[in-house]
Amino acid sequence: MSVTLKDVAERAGVSRSAVSRTFTAGASVSPRTREKVERAARELGYSPSFIARSLATKKTKLIGLVANNFQNPAFLEVFDLYTRALQQRELRPLLVNLTDETDPELSVRMLRQYSVDGVIVATSTLPPDFARAFREAQVPVVHAFGRFDPGVNVHVVGIDNVLAGRMAAETLVRRGYGRIAVIGGPEYATSTQDRVAGFTRRMAELGRTVSSISYAANYTYDAGRAAMVRLLDQQGGDAVFCGDDLICMGAMDAARARGLGIPGDIGFLGFNDMAMASWDAYRLTTIRQPLRGIILASVELIVELAEEPARAPEVRLLACEIVERATLKPLP
Repeated sequence: MSVTLKDVAERAGVSRSAVSRTFTAGASVSPRTREKVERAARELGYSPSFIARSLATKKTKLIGLVANNFQNPAFLEVFDLYTRALQQRELRPLLVNLTDETDPELSVRMLRQYSVDGVIVATSTLPPDFARAFREAQVPVVHAFGRFDPGVNVHVVGIDNVLAGRMAAETLVRRGYGRIAVIGGPEYATSTQDRVAGFTRRMAELGRTVSSISYAANYTYDAGRAAMVRLLDQQGGDAVFCGDDLICMGAMDAARARGLGIPGDIGFLGFNDMAMASWDAYRLTTIRQPLRGIILASVELIVELAEEPARAPEVRLLACEIVERATLKPLP
């Protein structure tokens, strides 16, 4: 049978309330009592019940982690970082897969049933309505990897995707590429829209035109390969900016299948710097999105919101950087 709080109290020779205070953060208990209780708990193998504690404190220590991009291995990195960051703060993630979900109210109802202390919407492919629905339901929410929208009025942590698109354009033009194409992520993703907008504007400022703009159906290898096949069938190019590393890897293999050398015949620039980008098979030059920084900042913010839910919406944008590998020709 499981060890109870009563068992620990009897072993330690104290009241049950003293045991409860010992395992409640911030509660008052004397050093002598704490030592007796903790020793008795170790001897009996007792662990305090989070469920029981949540009933007393009205805090579940559950944070809803909402995402919908589970086909991309990069999400494994995101999930790993989120779970570790939350657990280090004695919080627990409640993972919600919203692939193909279109109704934010369903998500709100589900997470409210679990009485989560807050929600992190960790994707750019869900519309801002999802974060707004949680805020309107008075659930603390942070939109990580999202686009700041004054009309939504929620906290956002991410990058300036327009600026990232401009960075990509400058990188390719400085390498001397002339016929530059774009294969973006899904067209409905706000990150895709902003990166393409920044890219095309900067190209125009540099006196260049974009030879082709197309979109992958989703953030997968197969979608990237299919988009590149279409591009090669239509007009090709001497460089391609891809809106995601996995899309870019599919595109690279499509180019190799046509006998094109990389970067001799065609150059590729990815986005994210996922772990696979450094593999010998790809050695992808890419724009690194600061995943760790975004995740740590969004966890920090959701913790603060749990204590101060009425604080004014805040936008935290982190900087990207180019990671040089082997898929672009060197600077002249």
